[in-house]
Amino acid sequence: MSGLSMQTIAEKVGQELGTTGWVALDQSRIQAFADCTGDQQWIHTDVARAKAESPFGGPVAHGMLTLSLLPMWLFDLPAAPADAGAILNYGFDKIRFLAPVKSGARVRARIKLIAATPKEKGRLLLTQEYTVEIENESKPALIAELLVLLVPKTA
Repeated sequence: MSGLSMQTIAEKVGQELGTTGWVALDQSRIQAFADCTGDQQWIHTDVARAKAESPFGGPVAHGMLTLSLLPMWLFDLPAAPADAGAILNYGFDKIRFLAPVKSGARVRARIKLIAATPKEKGRLLLTQEYTVEIENESKPALIAELLVLLVPKTA
């Protein structure tokens, strides 16, 4: 969303900041995430077994893989002011995994600004709600409240 600034972002509290573009969670991305994290559970990485035994009819993305896309979407939209000196991941308040993301599905995030809390030294703590939608599915993959600390530029 263009026009966000350190001075005006608080005016957007309670509003949707926008919807990101779609991202494909194909099997190569799922496998790369498994290799990176060591989470090689068969429901994610063994395509043949997942097709035969999974209740989802095939492999699904790790919930943590889907969650790991949130910082990318923060900048993709953008959902933080460009005039901030630094934009820091501060953590999460709530995370709920609601539906599996099947291998090959596309996901996107709908981002809403829940709060903008002033902190010391001109910093601002944003609470943003991310609803991660799965293309052609009615139930979202997850809903999470991401905390983002905005640090002003130094003179």
